[in-house]
Amino acid sequence: MNLAYYLVMFDAASDAVFETLGIGQGYRQTADCTCFAAETHLVYEREMNVGDKARIHTTVIDVDAKRLHLAHEMVQEGKAARACLQEIMFVNVNLTTRRVVPWAAPVLENLQAALAVHNLLQRPEKLGRAIGIKR
Repeated sequence: MNLAYYLVMFDAASDAVFETLGIGQGYRQTADCTCFAAETHLVYEREMNVGDKARIHTTVIDVDAKRLHLAHEMVQEGKAARACLQEIMFVNVNLTTRRVVPWAAPVLENLQAALAVHNLLQRPEKLGRAIGIKR
């Protein structure tokens, strides 16, 4: 599977997570804000083929006044080993000004509540990696 398809699957997972966290389409319409990806990192571990089905598990890694840090783990259906990890930093953007803005207080509280639950979970391995050739 070409690397672009992993991104498409992770993007769909982000959209689903946004709905669960209260920052999906309804948030976009009422607050005139949405999440933009500021940075992403992918770690490919197992090959997936076009047509393979996968589950994506998401962990809220951190939240602050303007950012949401997530980790998505893709596991091919019927397999135990992770196929791919995406670590992604989102920023809250006002769609009129096109500037990064703080979350509204109720939104931030909801994100912090999700973070508190996810802080009880085991963190995905390989978070925070940097790309480089070790010498």
